[in-house]
Amino acid sequence: QYLFTRDTGKVLSSPGELTQITAPLIGRKNVIGSGGKQHQRRRKITMPPLRPQNCLKTYSTIIQQVTQEVIGQWQEGSSFDLRLEMQKITTRVILRVVLGLKSGNHAQTLEHLLNSLLNMIATPVSSLRLFVPWLRTDLGPWSPGGRMLILRNKINKHLLAEVEERRNSNQASEEMDVLSLLLSAKDHEGRDLSDRDICDELMMFLIAGFEATTVAITWSLYRTHFLPEVKQNLLSELNELSDDHPNSHNASQLMSLPYLSAVCNETLRIHSVVMLTFARQVNEPLHLGNYQFAPGDLVMGSIYSLHRRADLYPQPERFRPERFLEKQFSPYEFMPFGSGVRRCMGSALALSEMKIVLATVLRQVELSLVSNYPIKQVRRGVASGPKSPILIKVIKRKRD
Repeated sequence: QYLFTRDTGKVLSSPGELTQITAPLIGRKNVIGSGGKQHQRRRKITMPPLRPQNCLKTYSTIIQQVTQEVIGQWQEGSSFDLRLEMQKITTRVILRVVLGLKSGNHAQTLEHLLNSLLNMIATPVSSLRLFVPWLRTDLGPWSPGGRMLILRNKINKHLLAEVEERRNSNQASEEMDVLSLLLSAKDHEGRDLSDRDICDELMMFLIAGFEATTVAITWSLYRTHFLPEVKQNLLSELNELSDDHPNSHNASQLMSLPYLSAVCNETLRIHSVVMLTFARQVNEPLHLGNYQFAPGDLVMGSIYSLHRRADLYPQPERFRPERFLEKQFSPYEFMPFGSGVRRCMGSALALSEMKIVLATVLRQVELSLVSNYPIKQVRRGVASGPKSPILIKVIKRKRD
């Protein structure tokens, strides 16, 4: 708790340069790459479309539509890699939410490029591109850093074209997408944001906005099919919803379902998608627990370890959603999206998407794991994910 409540600049601060490990992926001029007052200003500009009320009102229909579009292509008897299918959903959702793109060649190209960029850091070995400075350096098109830069430049080219087209047309998207907001936003001096600033913010949203959500939804579906009692309890709750529109439930209904919320929270607890908080820099001598820190030291919180404290979560390795029905955990006991000034801005969208996708899939398709063996969690790039592909089979479609 101290780590986040004292994150005001006097004792602890979050300088933007501490996050520059992400620069090869998302650039530097964005919320993640900035610090101090600049970070506060950028957060204030980019936060409105991701507030809980906007996520619920504006984006729930998009999430349902995209989910039904993807699962509508699943054939009975077919098997697939669960994460790759969930990635289709989250990529298309984030392209709609951030850019207002629904379909077409432009959307398909960006979807392919984004997936290619993330796949370059998809394993512990390949993720060294971010952690080893010389691997990040552009030494030509055949070097690791060079290949990453080429992909990022291709994405930036498409983003710049979209920004210019939208700015020149002087027309906002029909939906409340992030790009529309940034085009109308002003900096602290009352000036329009530059196209480059907007592109860096868009890149941050695109990269951060779907990879972690993809993994979280994948784990939630894996757990509900690995543990039959969890699946049955969840289906019993979902079946109590009104059948007036079986393929499209009011998002507020889903958000208020206690067991659905508990399943999602337990997934985020035991499968901490992001394992560490952003680093904080110590600005004056600090005694924290059994440790003494000097000015200039860096401190990070371990979300993974916090969520496995046996005093907070008895039998921490056991997947047990009921724990979230029996107790309300404080923001410093359960923090899947971090805490303090660096808490994930997209947490409301991610949680809404997680609930809607999980509920929609379970109500419309009966699935079964191809192999019912435990899947281990490993670091996957800057986040974490399944050690091996989770193969799942379509048994039958419940509603067409």
